[in-house]
Amino acid sequence: MNSLPAWLIVLLLATLFNNPSARAAEERSLAEELGFRKESRILIINGDDVGGCHSANVATIEALENGLMTSATIMVPCPWFNEIAHYAVSHPDKDFGVHLCQTCEWKSYRWGPVASREKIPGLIDPEGYLWASVEEVYAKSNPQEAYWEAKAQIEKALAAQVDVTHLDSHMGTMQVDPRYLEMYVRLGLEYRLPLRMASESSFVAGGFPKLRQQIAARGIVFPDFFIHEELKDEKNGVKEFWIRLIRSLKPGVTELYIHAAKVSDELKAITGSWKTRNEQYELFTHDAEFRKLLEDEKILRMGYRPLRELQRARASR
Repeated sequence: MNSLPAWLIVLLLATLFNNPSARAAEERSLAEELGFRKESRILIINGDDVGGCHSANVATIEALENGLMTSATIMVPCPWFNEIAHYAVSHPDKDFGVHLCQTCEWKSYRWGPVASREKIPGLIDPEGYLWASVEEVYAKSNPQEAYWEAKAQIEKALAAQVDVTHLDSHMGTMQVDPRYLEMYVRLGLEYRLPLRMASESSFVAGGFPKLRQQIAARGIVFPDFFIHEELKDEKNGVKEFWIRLIRSLKPGVTELYIHAAKVSDELKAITGSWKTRNEQYELFTHDAEFRKLLEDEKILRMGYRPLRELQRARASR
C-alpha cells in the first residue's frame, strides 16, 4: 500500500487541529478534571469576612463543621485574625483562603494595613486606616501599593502557619479595575493559588470578553461561575433567594459567598447588615429544609483545595 504524500499528511493534520469539534473532543471540563461528571453541579460555599469579628469566627467555624459551608476567607488585617488562624492551623482539613483587604468600610470599626505604612502611603486615609471605599483606593493609591499590601497579608497568614487554599478580594478592589486585576493574577501565580473570578458574563458586560480566558491561559484555576450580580435580589428574602438560586445552578463549578455571623451586640455595633448575616448563618448551618434541597437537587459541595491542587498539578506538567 502506497503511503500518503507528505504534503497531504500536513494538510490533514492542520485540518484536524484547526477543527473546533476535534479540539472540543480533546478538552475536558473543570468538573471532569476534578474527577466529577461533566453534567455535575458542584458548589463552593465560601464564608467571607472571617476574622473580621468574633461573631463571624464563631458562625464560620460552626458552618464549616456542621453546616453547608465548604471554605472561608480570612481578613488578615482585622483584630480577630489570630483566633481564626489558630483554628485553621489546628483544623488542617478546613479550607481557608485570604480575603485580600485594601478597604475598611465600617464607620466605627476600622483597621489599618499589614504592610509598612511607608511603603503604601496611598492606601491610608487621614485617620490612619484603610480607605472606606474602592473608589477612594483607586483615586488615592495605585495597583503596586495594593499588591504590596495584599502580599503582606498573604505572608502574615503563611507565617501563622495557615495552609492558604485560595485568594479573593474584599469588596472586589483587586477584581474590578483591570490594572488591579493584573496584580491579583500576579499573586495567584506567585503563590500558586486559585482565585475567585467573576463569571464570563460579567467580563463581557464590562467590556472585556476575552480577559477571563486569557487569565486561565496563564495558569490560574477558578470556578466556572461566580454568584455576585444576583445578590441584589437577596433583600427580598434571604431563604427564598437562595432556594431559587440553588435550583438554577448550571452544570460545572459555581462559587457563592455568604457573610455568616451570629447575632450579637458586637455584630450589631459593627454593621447594619447584621440581620442578613445572621440569617445567612442560620440558613447555611441549621436549616434542614435547605440542606435537603441541595440533596434533592443533587448538588455536590467542595472547598477550594481541589482547585489549588489542580492548578499546581497543571503547572508541574
